[in-house]
Amino acid sequence: MSELQGTPNIAIEDETMLPGKMVFTLAAGAGLSVASIYYCQPMLSIMGPSLNATLTETGMVPTLTQIGYALGILLLVPLGDRFDRRRIILLKSLLLAVALLICGFAPNIHSLLLTSLLIGATATLAQDIVPASAALAPVAVRGKTVGTVMTGLLVGILLSRVVSGVVAEYFGWRAMYQLAAVSVALIGIALWRVLPKFTPGTGMSYPALLLSMRHLWLQYKTLRRAALAQGLLSVAFSAFWSTLAIMLSDTYHLGSGVAGAFGLAGAAGALAAPLAGKLADKQGPGTVTQIGSALVMVSFAAMFLLPLLTPHAQLVLIVLSAIGFDLGVQATLVSHQTLVYGLEPAARGRLNALLFTVVFIGMAAGSALGSKALELGGWSGVVALATVAGAASLLVRFLSRKI
Repeated sequence: MSELQGTPNIAIEDETMLPGKMVFTLAAGAGLSVASIYYCQPMLSIMGPSLNATLTETGMVPTLTQIGYALGILLLVPLGDRFDRRRIILLKSLLLAVALLICGFAPNIHSLLLTSLLIGATATLAQDIVPASAALAPVAVRGKTVGTVMTGLLVGILLSRVVSGVVAEYFGWRAMYQLAAVSVALIGIALWRVLPKFTPGTGMSYPALLLSMRHLWLQYKTLRRAALAQGLLSVAFSAFWSTLAIMLSDTYHLGSGVAGAFGLAGAAGALAAPLAGKLADKQGPGTVTQIGSALVMVSFAAMFLLPLLTPHAQLVLIVLSAIGFDLGVQATLVSHQTLVYGLEPAARGRLNALLFTVVFIGMAAGSALGSKALELGGWSGVVALATVAGAASLLVRFLSRKI
């Protein structure tokens, strides 16, 4: 299939670059949409009592949101190969805004859980934006462009905790969802204005489109290895962030605002994503995946030293570890996307769907396993889980050296 399939017909004066306004809007759109599934994490300690919910019920909010995201990626993202991705982006942004608004008025934990599932499904808007950036970018700078957009996505994930923690503490958790609804609606309109129309890469029916994903999964060993390695890192990533607020409250008596502020540490690591993309363009993405996985493992393992330190030094180490493992996760993800997007250009939506379905299955598993590890083994249990997941990802990448 032609490289032009699934690609917009747009004139760019400099073939080695995209307009800065377009790249910024894509990055902002990815960040604001994916942030929707993480706003809840620092607010769990506030949401539960306000709805008379148990700890177990409240813990299902991030789990169901991530399950919804995984289902949305599997069932909705492939539509980007069949229809104009620009229209899909606008429609999803409006649906996500409505879901967020409904969540802000949820009367009980059961309606909140249902709406959280819908938020997850429609927040897959981010996974329509990333393949769009890959289709728009010239081959020579595809890794760098995807890295820049992914920086927006990961910064959105991490800063969402900062914003939601502060807003929830001063204005309540409902206000956070209402503000999020407005931001998503506005960025959806902005994306509609700056993006060109996309020519669909295939004329398959929807059932055939979904069935073709099985063929893609079986055909490309690179895809399977990338998905497995990134999924394992997602287990570690999610286990940490979904339990951090509870641990900080129980151990250090810190509120949701401080828990959210830890996202600033992760955001610092995320800013290096364009560098990871540029390195993948020059040195090959396989090498970067190994470096990133190793960094994740070492960053988590360092937290085994926490019992030897003073409380102040412990918090410093947690911050440094967050910077390290978020950098590793982001560098590895950008490199895995560079590998996967080059396999079959006309099927980028489906390839992306397969990759991120596994990633967010890992996220959902990380939330559930992290909560159980915290309950059974305390923070050391969470650290052990994350370290083992990082080591397993590194092993997968070492077994994939020829990629």
